[in-house]
Amino acid sequence: MIHSLSGGELKLSSRYDFAKVTLVEGSEKGRACWYICPYQNIGQNDVVLVPFGLENTPTKAVVLRVDKNVSEQTSPLPIKRMKKILKKLD
Repeated sequence: MIHSLSGGELKLSSRYDFAKVTLVEGSEKGRACWYICPYQNIGQNDVVLVPFGLENTPTKAVVLRVDKNVSEQTSPLPIKRMKKILKKLD
């Protein structure tokens, strides 16, 4: 439990932008996944390239939503397990 009343300290956490995407190609087509979004110009319905699977195969996906300025402590998945969007496609 991380709470100041229990004697612990709240650590300063980093803040991130997260994008929920749906894959539009490959064997997992239609699957929704979360990625760290390192680009400011990505929004809903944009087509992006994301690493997918154990081999991080570049895969096309469509952005469903972007959550901006989210604390590491409230991220949709643990930061250590999340991958970053590779790039925005035209």
